[in-house]
Amino acid sequence: MSQPLIDIGVNLSNNRFKEDLDQVIERAQACHIQQLVLTGTSVEETQKVIAICEALKERYPGRIYATAGIHPHDADQINSEKLALLSNLADSDSVVAIGETGLDFNRNYSSTANQIAAFEAQLELASIKKMPLFMHERDAAEKQIEIITDYRDHFAQGVIHCFTGDKKTLYRYLDLDLYIGITGWVCDPKRGEELRKIVADIPLNRLMIETDAPYLIPKNMPNPPKNRRNEPAFLGYVLKGIQSQRSETLETIAQATTANAKQFFNI
Repeated sequence: MSQPLIDIGVNLSNNRFKEDLDQVIERAQACHIQQLVLTGTSVEETQKVIAICEALKERYPGRIYATAGIHPHDADQINSEKLALLSNLADSDSVVAIGETGLDFNRNYSSTANQIAAFEAQLELASIKKMPLFMHERDAAEKQIEIITDYRDHFAQGVIHCFTGDKKTLYRYLDLDLYIGITGWVCDPKRGEELRKIVADIPLNRLMIETDAPYLIPKNMPNPPKNRRNEPAFLGYVLKGIQSQRSETLETIAQATTANAKQFFNI
């Protein structure tokens, strides 16, 4: 299939890409992955993904972008200085969204209070800068939806990236007019069983796809790499995992998800 795709969530600043970053991007291009959005998960990681974008912009013009955010796992670092720095980073030409932000009550690497403070600060930042939100949520749907609802009139667009929730949660996010990002989780017959049942319920105009590389390698790959590292070139398997549960063709889903991502990130 030659329909171009956009990977809306790639952790290319991860050390697992340190030795062959150029080759990873070349393989993605060869697989018709037209554009990549690199995920900023802390002030430091945001600086790294912006640096990658800057270093590669002449070689891959209009192809590689970034988000600027503080992940809930890193929310304990929240303070006025970090937020001011994040605000400045968000003004970079490469940055197209605020995030990865949200709540994670599954691992609780940061305190609940700091997660909420960091999330609300980034909701405010997105509202002020009129930028879309790239959001994470694990085992925190009730609180996250409550907070989003309070801010929903103030920010333009948001995506729940790497959605793994249940049907009720999906519908509540859709009711908030949010986009849904789907990863290789949908390709996992065991862990992704519930997601596979409801992925057809996502309206085509609210669906986007991502690898979340180097994590969540698609389980439907016939010959996965021995190192089990996911990369953007494998995004087509996520697309196939989604299509296996829906009535539309691969081309139709690919075209829709690409159009959604272009509009959402304004790229």
